[in-house]
Amino acid sequence: MPSPEKTMPQHDEPQVSPTQRDEIAAAGSELIGGPLGRWARVGGSRLTPVRVVALVAIGMFALGMVQKIPCYDWAWFRGTSSQYTHACYSDIPHLFLGRGFADGLVPYFDRLNGDMEYLEYPVLTGLFMQVAAWLTPSGGSIQHREQIYWMVNAGMLMICAAIIAVCVARTHRRRPWDGLLVALAPAFALTATINWDLLAVALTAAAMLMWSRGRALAFGILIGLATAAKLYPVLLLGPLLVLCWRAGRYREYGTALLGAAAAWLLVNLPVMLAAPEGWKKFYTFSQERQVDFGSFWLIITQRTGESIEVDTVNTYATVLMLLACAGIAGLALTAPRRPRFAQLAFLVVAAFVLTNKVYSPQYVLWLIPLAALARPRWRDFLIWQACEVMYFLGIWMYLAYTTSGDKHQGLPPEGYQLAIALHLLGTLYLCAVVVRDALMPERDVVRQDGSDDPSGGVLDGSPDAFVLGQAAHPPRHAAHAVEGPRVEWGTTGPAAR
Repeated sequence: MPSPEKTMPQHDEPQVSPTQRDEIAAAGSELIGGPLGRWARVGGSRLTPVRVVALVAIGMFALGMVQKIPCYDWAWFRGTSSQYTHACYSDIPHLFLGRGFADGLVPYFDRLNGDMEYLEYPVLTGLFMQVAAWLTPSGGSIQHREQIYWMVNAGMLMICAAIIAVCVARTHRRRPWDGLLVALAPAFALTATINWDLLAVALTAAAMLMWSRGRALAFGILIGLATAAKLYPVLLLGPLLVLCWRAGRYREYGTALLGAAAAWLLVNLPVMLAAPEGWKKFYTFSQERQVDFGSFWLIITQRTGESIEVDTVNTYATVLMLLACAGIAGLALTAPRRPRFAQLAFLVVAAFVLTNKVYSPQYVLWLIPLAALARPRWRDFLIWQACEVMYFLGIWMYLAYTTSGDKHQGLPPEGYQLAIALHLLGTLYLCAVVVRDALMPERDVVRQDGSDDPSGGVLDGSPDAFVLGQAAHPPRHAAHAVEGPRVEWGTTGPAAR
């Protein structure tokens, strides 16, 4: 095992250039003049990597908004299937009216008149929606107000997108250009304004940044707020517990856990006490929801023609998720080197996505920042993104098929099942390479320069306190990487670069 002194992070080292280490990044850079060093020089411009990443993220978000123009102009308001054939559907304008914001109803407190008794979103997301409603003018036609409401939300979500890209760029100090994986992700631009998921994703990305800086309390507070906006961020506390157990960092984990619980309660408790029926709607709706779009459960029901009781699928999904979590915990405790936090964070959220009874197309946003940190390799990232873009197109074409009546314009059920399978296989592929990197750390591109865990904060460079199986024995010297030099863990000389 390397000593803590040898694996302490070296923050004064030069930045890693992806165009010099990643063949796909090098090939793509030809569009803007070629790899770093041909024309561009480090430190020769005010456009630092983080600023470039932020600007690219904003530009791609704007392109995603342009893609929604057919719906903004007419498809949201004239006919059902046209918003699907143009692949520009968004929940935002529809729920402005459907959840009472257009009528001035107060979320969680006022009962709705439609198919939903109360707003079915967590409290912090409900507040986000309400703030956008307050910023939307009350005059004019309902169509005009829905358009303005979407634009206001898009502006607020654009800020979230920039925050996500910047946080990813700054989490691994020596690898700011990895933020371009987020900024240029096609599925990010396509799904950013479907729903309000970017709020929780931004808070989670900020939490990951805080943990990488050793600020356990700030991490916990942000994770608590993120969980108050969407349920999935609480999953990150699981792998972090196992990693802190292996490293013996119990105090830092306790601080993070207390911060998360306090922040979640601070947001939820007022609504929980004042409007308990409205507050719990999100949780009861999640439990009672039937098998829905994007899940392998839907493939089973469509292929067999047999429905699955909601209690049964809830039980099976929970068991599968627990088994996946047990496997991730086993990986964390038995890998030859302690896996990086970002790797396990990606795996646990991916396991939830794969086993859940619904996969809305915007759920890919949960995984993109974690994937960029867990496996910053353009080839693998783009393979996965291609599968997600195919699913994005598949679900809208399937909905066009089901809403076009006898015309059946779009994708039949068999085609949609193929799109679901592509999403599942793409996610499983990325999970497989992340697991391989954890078992063979010399294959991990983040660790090939001698780094330990740049996103690990107090875990970075910490010696093991508890390990199992193979990890309990002194690991062999890191093997030769498939691409790149031999790795000496924690070294900072030329051999590590």
